[in-house]
Amino acid sequence: MKQNAKILIVDDEEDIRLSMQLFLSQHFTTVQTEANPFQLPRILRNEEYDLILLDMNFKKGETSGKDGMMWLEKILELQEDAGVIMITAYADVKTAVNAVKTGALDFVEKPWRNERLLATIHSALKLNASRKEVKKLEQQQQVLSSALDQPFGDIIGNSEPMQRVFTLIEKVAKTDANVLILGENGTGKELVARAIHRQSPRNDNVFISVDLGAIPESLFESELFGHKKGSFTDAREDRAGRFEIASGGSLFLDEIGNLSLPLQAKLLTALQSRQIRRIGANEFIPVDIRLVCATNMPLYEMVNENSFRQDLLYRINTVEIKLPPLRERREDIPLLIDHFLSMFAKKYQKKDLSVKRDTMQQLRAYHWPGNIRELRHAVERAVILSESESLEISDFILRGGPDGNGSAEPDTYNLADLEAWAVRKALTKHGGNISKAAEELGLTRAALYRRLAKYDL
Repeated sequence: MKQNAKILIVDDEEDIRLSMQLFLSQHFTTVQTEANPFQLPRILRNEEYDLILLDMNFKKGETSGKDGMMWLEKILELQEDAGVIMITAYADVKTAVNAVKTGALDFVEKPWRNERLLATIHSALKLNASRKEVKKLEQQQQVLSSALDQPFGDIIGNSEPMQRVFTLIEKVAKTDANVLILGENGTGKELVARAIHRQSPRNDNVFISVDLGAIPESLFESELFGHKKGSFTDAREDRAGRFEIASGGSLFLDEIGNLSLPLQAKLLTALQSRQIRRIGANEFIPVDIRLVCATNMPLYEMVNENSFRQDLLYRINTVEIKLPPLRERREDIPLLIDHFLSMFAKKYQKKDLSVKRDTMQQLRAYHWPGNIRELRHAVERAVILSESESLEISDFILRGGPDGNGSAEPDTYNLADLEAWAVRKALTKHGGNISKAAEELGLTRAALYRRLAKYDL
């Protein structure tokens, strides 16, 4: 049975090309030849080979191997992970060492023995596959290291709404179903995504998080699908995309509601086919991911407004998990405060900190428009600024004062500050009801959601 490998033979002697092609075609699926090395740039821009057999000399009477070394360097410049075996009738140790130092996998003499040639090619294919796997793992580790630097704690809550969330997580985690997590900013959507991954059969593999709202449209394909070296101005090396890196594990796409329609189409194509193609490459790469998406935007309304594709929504929401805002789970506020208080007291080396009872009551009554994220930041500031072991309400900097009514108009004419104040005031007035707040502000629900994201409310 032939080994699935694509091999290119580059030699100016027709007899060499033909005899080598006939022999190798018995053992490998694709064997192509090229007489003129000056065609290599064109060939390698359009094709990718598992192995290239490269002659050392292309001029009649030449024995120095300079041409071969030059083209070896050019090949590695075009495809840095290309596997190359050098071929020459004038082999010597120095030339072999220089070729390997430059990046060749091995070196064979002509005339060759078929058994020796075949063994060399098999070894080179294994070595090159190992090098590519190591590179992929290194890129994967870079992404993982970046993710581990992010401050994620455990999901905390005893309230009835959170118990329903925990039940859903437990049920869906055991499957490979696509999950859509809905909730306001700061409610802990990524924490839920990570919990699903930890309890899934894929928990021994990677969890890759992508903030789609932070990726410029021009870099979307490169970030998600990867690129080949030289495929665009800043593509200085081959790079695996997040889909490829996440293969075997879970891929979390946050802020999916921010994607434009053209990018939604590209994402849908990848999800439907379960394969991606790097920018500048011709080959498709199969991917095996568990998809989890999240957004704070009203996707169903956006479908009706033709700003979000219905077929993409159906693709990503096999199961939906809706996270309650903090104002709808106030009984969890003391638990969260105690958790953050302990965490930041340890971080800033402050011992025996506590919150007075009346202060806790006021914090529990506060509207918390920024949800758990705002609570976390408020506790951290209080720990840093407090001068006593017992925290009072004055130690907490809350928007619009402790009652959370947001009525204090900002002392500024900055339009962004005024708009953020108006959004907060409308939300507070209508108890967090998005539809009523949007109507009061003269906005659509989608437009209001965009402002909530913009001002991190």
